[in-house]
Amino acid sequence: MNSDEGTVYMIRGRAADEGGDEWVSPEPADDVITDAVVDATDRTAGEIDAIETYVDADELRAVLGDGDSETITFDVAGHDVTVTADGEVTVD
Repeated sequence: MNSDEGTVYMIRGRAADEGGDEWVSPEPADDVITDAVVDATDRTAGEIDAIETYVDADELRAVLGDGDSETITFDVAGHDVTVTADGEVTVD
């Protein structure tokens, strides 16, 4: 999911496809990816720069919004972060 104004949005994981009745709201990809890095590492949110520092917004948008790519992998604080078209974020 994206916005023409530049902010890229996503739904965390496959929440939209899980079939629940709970309302799911898109969040800025920056927040979702930062949270994933914090959860998987010993870093704090304050130690992570804006995601645009690590990956070009147009490349991220090609995965999350335009459907031109299925995945993108980039380095954040020494960790490989992979984002898939269905909103999965993994940190290795």
